[in-house]
Amino acid sequence: MADVAIVGGGPAGLMAAEMLAGAGCRVTVYDGMPSLARKLLLAGKSGLNLTHSEPFERFVARYHPAEPALIAALDAFRPDALIAWANDLGADCFVGSSGRVFPRAMKASPLLRAWLRRLASLGVTVRTRHRWIGFSGKNLICETPEGVLEIDADAALFALGGASWPRLGSNAAWVAPFKEMGVDIADLRPANAGFDVEWDAAFAERFAGAPIKSVTATSDAGTTPGEFVISRHGIEGSLVYAHSAALRDRLDHEGRANFVIDLAPGRTAERLARDLARQDAKASFSNRLRKGAGLDGVKAALARLLSSEEERRDPQRLAARLKALPIPLARIRPIEEAISSAGGIRFSEIDGRFMLKARPGTFVAGEMLDWEAPTGGYLLTGCFATGRAAAGGILDWLESR
Repeated sequence: MADVAIVGGGPAGLMAAEMLAGAGCRVTVYDGMPSLARKLLLAGKSGLNLTHSEPFERFVARYHPAEPALIAALDAFRPDALIAWANDLGADCFVGSSGRVFPRAMKASPLLRAWLRRLASLGVTVRTRHRWIGFSGKNLICETPEGVLEIDADAALFALGGASWPRLGSNAAWVAPFKEMGVDIADLRPANAGFDVEWDAAFAERFAGAPIKSVTATSDAGTTPGEFVISRHGIEGSLVYAHSAALRDRLDHEGRANFVIDLAPGRTAERLARDLARQDAKASFSNRLRKGAGLDGVKAALARLLSSEEERRDPQRLAARLKALPIPLARIRPIEEAISSAGGIRFSEIDGRFMLKARPGTFVAGEMLDWEAPTGGYLLTGCFATGRAAAGGILDWLESR
């Protein structure tokens, strides 16, 4: 019976543990935190979005540009297989109106409890407060409450996450020792994050926390409908996260980027111009906007803030501005606040079994790898799928020995 050490007790690590234990390996999961899967539990507080129900061809495209490196793992554990796995744990999944998939209980805690019971029944050992700090030859070194522990295992899987929400355990402390081994690692950057906007102070004071609903947003990622939230520092929310990678990259490359929104997606520019032209030119801008475009509150305030006086006087120019209102972004929010992170171990550093070329017998999975995906269940599916793929790689490697 082979001994396998799994470093990191999040979705990728636990999925690998289940598969390996089910195949007869003696599995121990080591995690530096007092309990497992803390980031999963946080994600589930507002509704655990496990995966997405869209067609698979569209689903895998969400992982661009890492799609070619991930497609085999995703194909081996498609969303319908993930749903079946979760339902077998009692999740009773359902598909929401947006196509996102949730467990009936919405929270992560019931699913995690059932999952940990299954792992225990398979003989998986869990060691919390065991923080990996490096290597000693072929062995792993962990810092524990009882002192330093040296671990001799036949194979090891690392699933330590990226750099978002470090207080939950994903603090990227693994980057330095992996670089010392000669592993090429793309810089970790915030993904699915908000942005700073240099708001007018009065606007920020009045509208911080206000939602912008029923709009579309356009960036290099395309045009999508949704909603977002005004914050004191800028913008955040699901629609922003859908475009954050494209906006972040444009900021990096050009030093500036605009989050372009259509405040009235149900009306054409021509219709808006006609409706605005019918308004009394002597009426206030707020009244003309409310009667002619159906906009008030925070939407009207945004339109005023981000348009010129000349545009506000000209119905055609104002209509064009309302259909493509550019919110100038200053910078992306810090990685510590991001939902996930981009960057990580480049796929050129691993083989088809998710094993490090620089260290045979050592495998990696989850957010440690250089991929990113939007919110909507894609992040979790990617972690589950790479965890399973790496477990399959471990079994193949052990057999080949």
